[in-house]
Amino acid sequence: MNLFDNANLRWKRFTGNHHFNYPIDYESALLGARDDGHVDLLYRWAPNAYCHFHKHTAITTSLVLEGELHVMDIDPKTGEETQTKVRRPGDYACKLPGDVHMEKGGPEGALVLFNLFTKDGSLAETLSDEGQVLSESTIDQILRGKPSR
Repeated sequence: MNLFDNANLRWKRFTGNHHFNYPIDYESALLGARDDGHVDLLYRWAPNAYCHFHKHTAITTSLVLEGELHVMDIDPKTGEETQTKVRRPGDYACKLPGDVHMEKGGPEGALVLFNLFTKDGSLAETLSDEGQVLSESTIDQILRGKPSR
């Protein structure tokens, strides 16, 4: 599969609404998911747009393929930003469950490959500005085509 030139990828777009005070505009394409807890996803961000504030509940690796991905780490206890990293093409990261952060595309957006592994089925939680869980993403939802809670 060619990730850069593949008309068969099914992109799902996410945008924000009045509940979020930051511009949300990103898409995801499922590359693969298995019952053993592995999920491979491709995400792309519009220029200077965010994904939803979230916490990873699975082991997550990422590889930036195009553009820049700006990652703002958030202290889950205080809600304060602890550091910002700009990841460029070729930058790889591995995060353990519990990683709370915001991500946004750079001036030209971003294309990033994510690989997730979960033992208990939970992949990520979407959070409110106050850190409350708004929804949970699970491997079962992906495998069975169910919407997130």
